[in-house]
Amino acid sequence: MDQIDEYFGTRVADPYRWLEDVDSPQTRRWIGEENELTESVLATVRERAAIRARLTEVWNYERRSVPEKIGDLYAYFRNTGLQNQGVLYVTPDLAEPGRVLLDPNTFSPDGTVALSGASFSEDGTRLAYSISASGSDWQEWHVRDVATGADLPDIIRWSKFSNASWKRDGSGFYYSRYDEPSSESKYKDANYFHKVYFHRLGTPQSTDVLVYERPDHKDWNFGAITTEDGRYLIIDVSRGTAPENAIFVLDLAAGGPVNELLPDEDARWIYLANDATTFYFLTTKEAPRSRVVAVDLHDRSLREVVAQTADRLDDATFFGDRIVASYLHDALARVVVYGLDGRAVGDVAMPGLGSIAGFRGKRRERETFYSYT
Repeated sequence: MDQIDEYFGTRVADPYRWLEDVDSPQTRRWIGEENELTESVLATVRERAAIRARLTEVWNYERRSVPEKIGDLYAYFRNTGLQNQGVLYVTPDLAEPGRVLLDPNTFSPDGTVALSGASFSEDGTRLAYSISASGSDWQEWHVRDVATGADLPDIIRWSKFSNASWKRDGSGFYYSRYDEPSSESKYKDANYFHKVYFHRLGTPQSTDVLVYERPDHKDWNFGAITTEDGRYLIIDVSRGTAPENAIFVLDLAAGGPVNELLPDEDARWIYLANDATTFYFLTTKEAPRSRVVAVDLHDRSLREVVAQTADRLDDATFFGDRIVASYLHDALARVVVYGLDGRAVGDVAMPGLGSIAGFRGKRRERETFYSYT
């Protein structure tokens, strides 16, 4: 199937354009033939069985994610060793394994449907989770009752590059999506005009409320985050895979226009927390190794909280009235705890040299968790 395009007077051949239609009989036949050819070659590798046995041996060990406090429960992912995907458990006591809330390995018989997102409501009674099929970026959101383990009838389609951020009262969640594409274009055409919606539980997606869109910037992508106090919606604005982003803020109580708090897209901004109208961010603004700053919602003044150091600041989280900062020091992890005044309180002692992850949770909680490797 010959395909030739002309770009600025130059003819460019694209003989495999037809493969962009993943559902066509021609593409499916080609995939089958390629798989047969691959298998015929691999079948001649004499060490194949030994390689498979050794890989199975080294991968067959239990793995758990860092627990997170969700309402009255703790939630974590566990893989017994050789499962394709980790299983989500909830438990009232970390001394006990608890019960399975969501097993992504049951989504499809052939294992081609993956868990691509998960978010608990503020009180921990609902779980919004998304699934993606065959490696696609398209997400389909579902809602599960945590107590019963049963799914509600709510289904959200045509979401992509999106999280789910719950309204504080648990009535629904914010998410991002595109307009429904045609059946011919959904897997091959570029998507434009990302939009933020609010879905109220128990209602069809067709009645979801459009929260934010920018027809004048078709290539902007939006992520929505509700602040812990429930007052504001943080809209993270990005373009493609560029690390630089902008931050807009919507006052959910007062309404009105969106506040373009940090509009310049000249640095990376990661929202951390807020105290009333003071918002804290991890940023590379005037700090290539990152620092923590506070920005006032009204006058947009920027105040340094944790200054840039000689070590790269990889992550920062708020826990009570403390900031837990994770640094990379000589290729090893170092964790420093700061007060909100930016003064170092002390280091988190590590068992040895290694890497860490975690320190997530609500600011009001009295415990947090991390993993060490």
